[in-house]
Amino acid sequence: MTALPTVAVIGGTGAEGGGLAVRLAHAGYPVWLGSRSAEKAAAAAVELGALAGRPIAAAGNAGAARAASIVLLCVPYPAQVATVAEIAAELPGKLLIDVTVPLAPPKVSRVQLPPGGSCVLALRDSLPEGVRLVSAFQNVSAHRLRQLDAEIACDVLVCADEAAARREAIDLVCAIGLRGIDAGPLQNSAAAEALTSVLIWINRAYKVPDAGLRITGLPEA
Repeated sequence: MTALPTVAVIGGTGAEGGGLAVRLAHAGYPVWLGSRSAEKAAAAAVELGALAGRPIAAAGNAGAARAASIVLLCVPYPAQVATVAEIAAELPGKLLIDVTVPLAPPKVSRVQLPPGGSCVLALRDSLPEGVRLVSAFQNVSAHRLRQLDAEIACDVLVCADEAAARREAIDLVCAIGLRGIDAGPLQNSAAAEALTSVLIWINRAYKVPDAGLRITGLPEA
């Protein structure tokens, strides 16, 4: 049986990153939790590992990225560029899955895409050669991620310029109990990034915690 790849969750002490770390570890992936503070990462890893039922390792951001072949970037938009600069030397040859949403508080329920129309496209231009960049998970609410028995009624739009990178990310999505959807090249990530603000508005308007997205008309597989 082929061993599962090691995954680093950068920003793993936050709600979204922590929830993804729990689900990945529970699914059998070796997981490293990364944070600017290695001590904070270590404390969070103990808590999240207990939820996952499997140990989760921890380190500073660069150390976690160094240990993994897949890196999830789960930091707030204002920290995106600086965090990637911190781990850039560890990224060539690896799959980098960017989860960033360009929210601009306090008006997070209004679409505010950055110049160029997409934060992942801007990130691509700053990466070293050899990084396989994917955009995914922007529209998954963190609300139920840590609840392993909870069904999350939300598809995950996966965008990348390389078809093989999209396939690898979709496999990861499916492994944690969600459905990954091939949504095309990185340029299409603008739709997912914008949709997050729409979902936040819907949550508030209908007083629900986790409105999600379902793509209909696809064959069940």
